[in-house]
Amino acid sequence: MICTIYSHQLGLERIKEILQSNITNAKISNTKDDDESDIIEIEIKEGILNAAQKLVISYRERAVPSYQIPEIDDSALTANLKGLYGFVDSLPTANEKVKDLFLQKILTINCEFSITQETAEVKDLKSIIKNIANELDAVLFVEPDTVISKSKGQHFLDKNLDLIIDTEGNCEIENLDVKINSIYFDGDQSELTQDQMERKENNEKILETHNIKINRNLPCIESESETTLRTPKEIAQRVSVLAVVNLVAFNSISPEEATDYLQNYKLWEFTTEKEKEFLANPTDDKKANESWKCEGIWVLMWALNKIDTLDFPNEFCDIENIDPDDYPVGEDKDPTIFIDSITAIRSKSEILDANDLYYRFNWACVDERINGREMEAINPGIVYERQYALNWLINYMEQDWDYITCDT
Repeated sequence: MICTIYSHQLGLERIKEILQSNITNAKISNTKDDDESDIIEIEIKEGILNAAQKLVISYRERAVPSYQIPEIDDSALTANLKGLYGFVDSLPTANEKVKDLFLQKILTINCEFSITQETAEVKDLKSIIKNIANELDAVLFVEPDTVISKSKGQHFLDKNLDLIIDTEGNCEIENLDVKINSIYFDGDQSELTQDQMERKENNEKILETHNIKINRNLPCIESESETTLRTPKEIAQRVSVLAVVNLVAFNSISPEEATDYLQNYKLWEFTTEKEKEFLANPTDDKKANESWKCEGIWVLMWALNKIDTLDFPNEFCDIENIDPDDYPVGEDKDPTIFIDSITAIRSKSEILDANDLYYRFNWACVDERINGREMEAINPGIVYERQYALNWLINYMEQDWDYITCDT
């Protein structure tokens, strides 16, 4: 086997089209095997005296395509994806951000297909695989010593055949796009409420003022009636944990002190698994990644009315500008007092306004990146972290903090 390719897009017919456009003199047949997987056989004959070349692709998809893995195994692929997620989650990594994005991408996978070269070496096989991967925005599981291998052990590649992660934690990319087909989560855009339309229009004017590219086709986010915000207590608990973990990221306290603090003040149960993993092994790379959560803290403190404005995302926030009396943690400070004092948050309208704006900011940032340009008007990292926190605030797709996606 050369590789196994995974994609959010359902691509059997598209795979056939790509094969036909990339391989001349190819005879392509399609059958099903005993477990109902589609088998595509590609036989290539070049000249009377040359041996035929043969590729076999085994394709299967989820019973119910989605953007999340269901708890119930509705298909063999669903069960396999759970194992894949666990395997990747267990790997060491040199880039926590890319690993987190990869885990998010695994949750969205809807189809899987393996490519095996059975007889003779297929000409331009690397280009063919890359074209398929690009067309389907795919990720690939690859064995060593193949035409596309990038590691001496089992490893994963992105759609450009660059290394996402291997069993030793190596990584050669800085970002990984996570895209979800809007049919899985966008509401009916033909029945928009007034607040949705006004929100989109007002935020597009903000982008226009700052000369930031606008995607007029980007849909409206959820309406106020469709949205259930996190409770004041939930937000207060989350920002309290973040504030403690952030102190470790900036070397203000040791991980042991942070763990003791969280346990002593009954916050350990609100600490996520990834935060606990960080505290158990806070490497410099993990600290650098965790330090970005300042922007998430800033958003949550804004939601709690502890700061007046989020400010434009072209400069980093400064947590030290928050009044210490309003901050949840500190030396000899009981965060329970802060949590119990929080009884109200900003209005649903205000939070959705911000969420919609950062959704559009992030689309513009992603568009610049994939087109090889640098975003100058705003900082993409700040935008991402703030959208992350805002998506959590509005219960976006009911995702927990560790698994928030910032879809565009």
